[in-house]
Order: sequence, then C-alpha cells, then structure tokens
Amino acid sequence: MEKQHKQQVKEGERFEFGKNWRSFLQTLTDEKISNAEASLKQMLNVDNLIGKTFLDIGCGSGLFSLAAHNLGAEVYSFDFDADSTNCARYLCEKYNKSENWIIKEASVLDDNFMQTLGKFDIVYSWGVLHHTGSQWKAIENAANCCKTNGVLFIALYNDQGFRSKIWLKVKQFYNKSSFHRFVIKTVYYPYFILLNIAFDIVQLRNPLELYRTYKKNRGMSIINDWKDWLGGLPFEVSSPEQVFDFLKVKNFNLVKLKTTTSMGCNEFVFQRINDLGSNI
Repeated sequence: MEKQHKQQVKEGERFEFGKNWRSFLQTLTDEKISNAEASLKQMLNVDNLIGKTFLDIGCGSGLFSLAAHNLGAEVYSFDFDADSTNCARYLCEKYNKSENWIIKEASVLDDNFMQTLGKFDIVYSWGVLHHTGSQWKAIENAANCCKTNGVLFIALYNDQGFRSKIWLKVKQFYNKSSFHRFVIKTVYYPYFILLNIAFDIVQLRNPLELYRTYKKNRGMSIINDWKDWLGGLPFEVSSPEQVFDFLKVKNFNLVKLKTTTSMGCNEFVFQRINDLGSNI
C-alpha cells in the first residue's frame, strides 16, 4: 500500500496529506484538542462518547481519534497514508491512549479489509472520502460499517460546478513538482488573505480576527488547510442532494446538515435505521 501511495505521489496523482498532517502536529495544543472535542459533541449532540465505538476513516493527524478517545469512545483509526497513521500513533503514545485505540494502515476502498471491521456506533470521516478516487464507493463502504441506530458523520467537498473544475486544474498543477507548488502558493496565499480581509471589511469585522480564532474551527490550522485545499488530489465533489439521495436508499436518515456556499465541505450526520424505516 505504501508503494502504491508513493507511486501516485510521484506521478502527481495524489497529494501527500500525511506530510501536511505531520506539519500540523507541530502546532497542536491542548486548546486545539479541546476544540476538536467540542466540535464532535456539537455535531453529534452528545456530552460524551462513553460506551461507544468510533471508526475514524482517513484519520489524518489523528486529532479526532484522540478527541473521540478523550470523550470515552473505543476507537479504531485507519488511513491509506503511512505518514498519517504514524501521526495517529504519535498522538496515541504522547497522550498514553494505547488502551482501546487501534490504528491501521488501510484503504476504505479495500472491500476485504472493510468487511473485517464489523459495525460501529459512530463512523466518522471528515474531508476524506472525496480524496479516495472513488467517492461513492468510499461512502458506501463507510456506511456499511455503521450499526443500526448508529451514526455516520461525514464531510464532503461542495459541488460548485465550473469553479470546482477550475480547482481541480489548480490541484493537478500543484502536484506536478516542487516548482509548481511554489508557484501556486505564491499566487494563492495572497489571494486567500486578501479575499478574507475583503470579506471581513464588508461584514464590519476585524480582518485579523479570522487568523486569531481559526483554531476554534475544529481545532485546525489555516495554513495546513490551505495546503490541503490547494493540493488535495484525488478530488471529487457532490451536492447535498446527491449525498442525501444516495444514503436514503441505504436506510439512512439525515439528522444534521451544515452546508457551505464556498469551496469548503458540507457536513452530514446521518442515522442508520432498520429495514422497516423506524429508529428501533
């Protein structure tokens, strides 16, 4: 799997998400961990996850696996990128969370592996399934790991039509070489900064407030998120309606939805219902 990943990176078909997460961990603080815990509690409408099983698909930095573990869940994390699983293992060791936290290197598109996992109370995959190269299969495989009455919490890139096609070209250019990455960052970092400043001025807000408070947004880092957005390949998009229709026929009810009109992700919380269509 690691060999396949490296080959895709070499051919410019895949962004090195794990290296970006390694950089993010250098900025990780207790406050960011608390913010990640708070975002889970808010979206899942819970005070804790005691007695729950939590599957983190595409665990990335491992931050949300750690957050779920801190909230009392039994956690199973996996990622296609070896650097990402190493990040999760680093957090596991640093915070002495080895009990009830399993970490593996694997792909959500691997049917044989996915069938070995069993069912979970919470299946979580934030900003991952659209980076697999086969988004709808990834969503289906993730959904299949959810227990009856269990929760599926996913975030997927919003379909912006022509703008999404442009961003795909940007990502493809970014991943060609280190020189291409330098060019894209030189162009787009100032663009992002000026765009945010202009938006804040229109909203009569302090233009620096976004950068001071960004870590409150799921405990993330704005620079690492920019790198992810500019380079994130593979790249697919979807509309809320498409996701809702896809999962409705698989016996999932939409519980919570946070949409965006920008280049970000739509967030979905679904509950799996029984075959008769009732939550029992």
